[in-house]
Amino acid sequence: MGVSASGKSTVGARLAEHIGVPFLEGDDLHPSANRAKMASGHPLDDADRRPWLTALTEWILVAAGHGGGVAACSALKREYRDQFRRAGADVWFLYLALDRAVAAERIARRKGHFMPPELLDSQFETLEPLRADEPGATVDASSSAADVVEAALRAFARAGGDQSDEAAPDRGPSVTPPRV
Repeated sequence: MGVSASGKSTVGARLAEHIGVPFLEGDDLHPSANRAKMASGHPLDDADRRPWLTALTEWILVAAGHGGGVAACSALKREYRDQFRRAGADVWFLYLALDRAVAAERIARRKGHFMPPELLDSQFETLEPLRADEPGATVDASSSAADVVEAALRAFARAGGDQSDEAAPDRGPSVTPPRV
């Protein structure tokens, strides 16, 4: 979880590969109307996010029933994260903390992404960082992706998660995201 350009997709994909579970790019579940709205420079509201959060929740439940998975998504508000937990899955959050200046620089370098730099402020305004009573860890996302992944794996191991490839010799089942 985290704001745009915090490295959610890169770190999430590497973590999923290392742990041996399916990976979901949460942005893939946004309805086309959401993508168009963001691309035009308008932030999403909770009504816009509702079908996306529902689809994410469904994917999380399916993945949990097949040994787990890693989903990269902003999950900026506590209420969104609570929705995933209330669904009944054992969810652990990795908050990739990043300051606005670094996020802005990274967004400026991206090519072909639907999220324009103008929406970064709205993400920081919406952001409710992971709280101490939420299962997960906060990692500084300003360093290299490799360093962030290592920090995440250490935090996951401390939390009781298994982070070795030997624990999951097959790469897990194919978990297909629901269509919105």
